[in-house]
Amino acid sequence: MGDKMNTLYISDLDGTLLHSDQKTSDFTNKAINKLVSKGMRFSYATARSFSTAHKVTDGLTARFPVIVYNGVFIRDNATGKYLAKNLFDKHSAVQIASELIHGGVQPIVYSLIEGSEKFSYIKEKISRAEAEFISTRKGDYRDRPIHTYEQLIKGDIFYFTCIDEPKKLEPFYEKYKDTFSCYYQSDIYSGEQWLEIMPKSASKANAAKQLAGLLNCDRIVAFGDGVNDAALFDIADESYAVSNAVDIIKQRATGILGANDDDGVAKFLLEHFK
Repeated sequence: MGDKMNTLYISDLDGTLLHSDQKTSDFTNKAINKLVSKGMRFSYATARSFSTAHKVTDGLTARFPVIVYNGVFIRDNATGKYLAKNLFDKHSAVQIASELIHGGVQPIVYSLIEGSEKFSYIKEKISRAEAEFISTRKGDYRDRPIHTYEQLIKGDIFYFTCIDEPKKLEPFYEKYKDTFSCYYQSDIYSGEQWLEIMPKSASKANAAKQLAGLLNCDRIVAFGDGVNDAALFDIADESYAVSNAVDIIKQRATGILGANDDDGVAKFLLEHFK
């Protein structure tokens, strides 16, 4: 596996590092905390925000950088400091918002407003599925219900989330997939269809390369389970799918590990980083 001290080990969260209860297990927490203290360069890459990722990994107390919003930001997990940002230019962001709305899709728009992360949405117009998603974020400091288009596009936009019927979302995926970073898939928990749109520079793969450069690592070993891990697997020197992964990820993988609920990633790390 090459020089382990110059290797960045990077794992997806949901379906990979997290158990099905959406938490890292005590076993995984202890293993990763121990290995990071011994010098392992570790990170996770997730579609989650920094705050929601922190909640489900609160047992990971070791200090390491994390990739959130599918590669929009790299942040220090202990201090929250931004180590890298990949944002939309204003023209592209406004164009996407306008085209989605005119096409009958109401986006949830993520942006930095006066230095604080917010997700904005026109409360009266969002889809049923989006309303259900937002109901799970009660008390979230980022929650910003608004009433006008002008308010929707305020700030430095970095992410669009659309949860709606496939017949409404798929045309926009086809339109944007070659220009921006897009993920079009069913949510593993709710089964709802999601379309996520990010700047072209924002991807797990690009952020992993950025982070490897920041840490002076010359190798990447990746772990994942879903379609949005494919590009990360493609740029990694080695890639491992958990046994519950989708077939396209298993086909790309160097090897197959135990399932997420069996702590497959943590057991691999304990065996290989000595």
